[in-house]
Amino acid sequence: MARSQAHPQSLQARNSRVGFYALLIALAALGLGFAAVPLYRLFCQVTGFAGTTQVATSADADLAAQMAKSAGGKTISIRFDANVAPDIPWTFEPGQTTDTVAFGQREMVYFTARNNADVPVSGNATFNVEPEQAGRYFNKIQCFCFTEQTLQPGQEVEMPVLFYVDPAALDDPNMKDVQQITLSYTFHKAIETDGNSDG
Repeated sequence: MARSQAHPQSLQARNSRVGFYALLIALAALGLGFAAVPLYRLFCQVTGFAGTTQVATSADADLAAQMAKSAGGKTISIRFDANVAPDIPWTFEPGQTTDTVAFGQREMVYFTARNNADVPVSGNATFNVEPEQAGRYFNKIQCFCFTEQTLQPGQEVEMPVLFYVDPAALDDPNMKDVQQITLSYTFHKAIETDGNSDG
């Protein structure tokens, strides 16, 4: 008889344990769901996955320039591509289509953006590099893509990008046959947070 009384208690304890573990698993899954986007973004930045470029400091650029001396002045072609999403009434284009740059050497290129609307419009630029394996070697020191851009009606601005290509690319077998790197930007209308329309 004592055995039949102990059984419901041990079953209840086991069910409580299972419920507790199930709750822990559900909370862990929820936490991973929130962390997935920042973790993926961090992964792309570290590895250059999906053509994600690197963000460099001036000190990084100085080090790359020193490394470039051992690269023997080798160069690579860079192609610049500019696009606008259908939701933003801008004209956007690079100041030049291609440039030949030395590995490790800082270079600056300008893009021009014009607001064709009769109201102020804010935009954000997304970017990528092709081929994908070049993303980890393409370093941007200064770029308009780091901040939201607001253009007044009819305003036209030049937007600089200061960059270099890491000489470490010369030692990567996956970069052996890469003759040209494409840096591509697409401007999208910024998400409104104040409820007002900006055209």
